[in-house]
Amino acid sequence: MATAPPKPKGSVLAQTYLLSYNAASALLWTAVLGRVVLLIPLVGITNVFGGVDDFVRWVQTLALAEVTHAAFGLVRAPLLTTLMQVASRLLLVWGITYPFPQSTAHSPAFAGMLIAWSVTEVIRYSYFVFLLGSGRIPSFLSWLRYNTFYVLYPLGISCECWLVYRAIEPAGNLNLLIAYGLWAVLAIYVPGSYMLYTHMMAQRRRAMRGKKRAD
Repeated sequence: MATAPPKPKGSVLAQTYLLSYNAASALLWTAVLGRVVLLIPLVGITNVFGGVDDFVRWVQTLALAEVTHAAFGLVRAPLLTTLMQVASRLLLVWGITYPFPQSTAHSPAFAGMLIAWSVTEVIRYSYFVFLLGSGRIPSFLSWLRYNTFYVLYPLGISCECWLVYRAIEPAGNLNLLIAYGLWAVLAIYVPGSYMLYTHMMAQRRRAMRGKKRAD
């Protein structure tokens, strides 16, 4: 996700809270990535679900706080964009993989999705830890933040779409309306993904312009 940095004139309490939140989130997503990386050679890429599903579901649920951050102005992030990003991931962990593991648990797309998510979030949260803690961001971390999304975002989106598609049949066995709803989700993913992708590209352009001026 591409949440914007905190406002520069926030209170000490707000800055301390945001620093703690970002540090904790960076550690949690590092743990998710570590679990996936360790499980793949041990059980195979199609069998990581059982070792990480519960953990990643609750780690991702913590991101609901970011909607609150945007809504109350703690960070300079568009509320709609933040809401779309958080909602799409919550759909995956609570509405797709959790109720329909028989169709999604053994898909390589599950591991691919988690790798894309966790690498993205480790970079993003670490970036904000440095920004909030010292204001000095290592150049390599800045480069990773504004360039890796070119690969990680398409990887994550394609894996998410595949998992939603895989859940349609078992969802239809429960209720056809659920299946139709998932087809609608896939239809929304195309314009929604484009909106988020162009948002991240715009962030990159602003960051690169700022870096050139600083140089």
